Amino acid sequence: MNNTKTALITGASRGIGKAIAEAFAADGYQLILTSSRTLPALTEFASSLNTKYGVSCLALRADMGNYADVENVFEQISSLDVLINNAGITHIGLLSDMTVEEWQHLMAVNLDSLFYTCRLAIPLMLKKHAGRIINISSVWGNTGASMEVAYSASKGGVNAFTKALAKELAPSNIQVNAISCGVIETSMNSCFSEEDMEALRAEIPADRFGKPEEVARLALQLADAPTYLTGQILTIDGGWY
Repeated sequence: MNNTKTALITGASRGIGKAIAEAFAADGYQLILTSSRTLPALTEFASSLNTKYGVSCLALRADMGNYADVENVFEQISSLDVLINNAGITHIGLLSDMTVEEWQHLMAVNLDSLFYTCRLAIPLMLKKHAGRIINISSVWGNTGASMEVAYSASKGGVNAFTKALAKELAPSNIQVNAISCGVIETSMNSCFSEEDMEALRAEIPADRFGKPEEVARLALQLADAPTYLTGQILTIDGGWY
C-alpha cells in the first residue's frame, strides 16, 4: 500500500480516468482528481473512494486545456509523486469540415494540457528527485485514423512529447511513459453504431474490447515499475496493432 504517495489524475469522472482513480485509491494513494464539467459526480465519486479506501481524495473542476485552470489545481498541491494525464476529447468527421475552433480546443485538451501539467508538476518532483508521469495515448497516435485526423495528430504529439520529456528528466530520476490504448469500453465510443462496433471488434485478435480497469492496472504497474523503464509507449489493444 502507498499510503504516503499522492497522484493527480485528470479527466477522472468517467471511463479510463475513473478506473485509474479507483485502482490508485485501492493501492493507498492520496488523490487529486479533475473533471471539466461533471464536478458533482466527481465529488460524489471522490467521497466514495474516501469512504471505501480511507484515502484523501480532492475533486476539482478544471479545463486542463486552460492554463489558468491548471494553475489553480496546482495551487492546492504541495507534494506530487504521480501525474496521470488522462483528460482528452475526440472529434469524428472530415478534416475539411472541422472548424478552427474545434481543432484548437481538441489540441488544447489533448496536447497543450500535457505541457501545462508537466510544467507545474516537474518542480514538485525535482524536490524529491523522483516522480512518475503517465500519459494516456491511443493507437491512432501511431497509425492514424481516417475521420479522426485531429485526434490522431494530438495523440502522435503525446507520444513524441513522452519520449522527449523522458530523456530530459531521466537524470532527475523522473520516469515518463505513455499507455497507447486500443478500443476501450467507454462513452467515447458512443458515437459509433452497434454495427460499426461489431465490425471493429472483429478486427481485434482478442475478439473483444478492452476494459477501463485493464488500463488502470497497467497505469498502476507503471507507477511502480523499475526506474529504468522510461520513454516507452506501451500498447494495450488486444493484439490489434
